[in-house]
Amino acid sequence: MIDGLVSIITPCYNGERYIAETIESVMRQTYPNWEMIIVDDGSADGSARVAEAYSRRDGRIQVLRQQNAGTACARNVALRRAKGRYIALLDADDVWMPEFLEKQLAFMRQKDAICVCSAYSRINERSEPIQHPTVPMEVITPKDMRVMNRIGCLTGLYDSKRHGVVYLHEELRSMRDDYAYWYDIVALEGRAFGNPEILARYRVLTESTTGNKLGLVVKQYRFYRKYLNEGVVTAAFNTLRWGVSGLRKFS
Repeated sequence: MIDGLVSIITPCYNGERYIAETIESVMRQTYPNWEMIIVDDGSADGSARVAEAYSRRDGRIQVLRQQNAGTACARNVALRRAKGRYIALLDADDVWMPEFLEKQLAFMRQKDAICVCSAYSRINERSEPIQHPTVPMEVITPKDMRVMNRIGCLTGLYDSKRHGVVYLHEELRSMRDDYAYWYDIVALEGRAFGNPEILARYRVLTESTTGNKLGLVVKQYRFYRKYLNEGVVTAAFNTLRWGVSGLRKFS
């Protein structure tokens, strides 16, 4: 573990269209002490070639390849390579503001916290702003996390010094693995802190909003039942709350 180093974990599956913008947002960070580990998860496009071109330009960027196994596996492969005290998960189509790391690390020190997140805005496939920003709760507890994931994955930052590296649940593959990850981290000390400043941009893809909505609802319900071990009534109620919250976010 290298004190002060941030390890940025980026799984990528067919992300050729957006990954350059994501990498460039990392390279523009005002906080320079980072490493970015990109794991190409069996992409059929040129994602790995794009990422490797950036790796040749900047030695802080590493690119690994694997057969398709889901985001949880890809993230764990990167985590096993990570050398940083601080861990951030950034998907291959999302974007950070230049001050993201600098401000979130300062916020973490201010709160003496192991986990912080921030507000984020949304962009479409053309990187144009859409919809309303999401502002996190000031204090996030495991109870809050049992209702829904209160941490925007692209804004979460974890300090591994006190509790070590936390790995993702590979049995979830790509089904709410980030939710489980942040739930596990919040549960370590019972709270995380939300920064109301917008420091990231989450990309809303057409296929993610027009796909099998019933399938998403079923996956969310199963997550409450199987991972969080909630009863039928509680799981159904929380799935309903999650769905209503999603409608508000994307309306």
